[in-house]
Amino acid sequence: MTTYRPCVIKSFKNNGHLHRVWLENWLVPAEALAPAHAAESMLVFINRQTPIQEADGKQWISRVPAVSFFIPGEWFNVVGLLEDQGVRYYCNVASPLFFQNDVLTYIDYDLDVIVPRGGGKAQVVDQEEYEMHKIAYHYSEEVNRKVMEGLKALLDRAQNGRAPFDDALILSYYEAWHNQTGEV
Repeated sequence: MTTYRPCVIKSFKNNGHLHRVWLENWLVPAEALAPAHAAESMLVFINRQTPIQEADGKQWISRVPAVSFFIPGEWFNVVGLLEDQGVRYYCNVASPLFFQNDVLTYIDYDLDVIVPRGGGKAQVVDQEEYEMHKIAYHYSEEVNRKVMEGLKALLDRAQNGRAPFDDALILSYYEAWHNQTGEV
């Protein structure tokens, strides 16, 4: 029987301030990963109606199930949102993950990529927010370079349907978790 571990995901801003916390996520065990995901040592998390806490302490509950992908060393992460009409992808340009004691952390660099249901053209959003924070938080040239490289790598994966952009796999991860845990 596959054992899913409960984990917390925390995002920070470059100045060290907390941005957002996803309080209930389930880590897919390594032995249950698809070969393409295992080959990149991806960490895959599932959540459904998870409490999300904002930096100001306000909490809300996510409305749609999600399967999130974090790839060691990459400057982005990918969230597959399981909506009624299909999988939509919300991707964060972010620092590489840090995972310890069942808490995953990363720095969010504002730039996001949305891939619509059905594999439409990837759209970059929040460019103004990135430019504003680049000045306010004094991003170094190296951080700027890594962010742009991460954005380019993310767009390349999305536009070419490379892992983890695979609706069927995302749905199978969610279904396997749902069938085992009985979450409704």
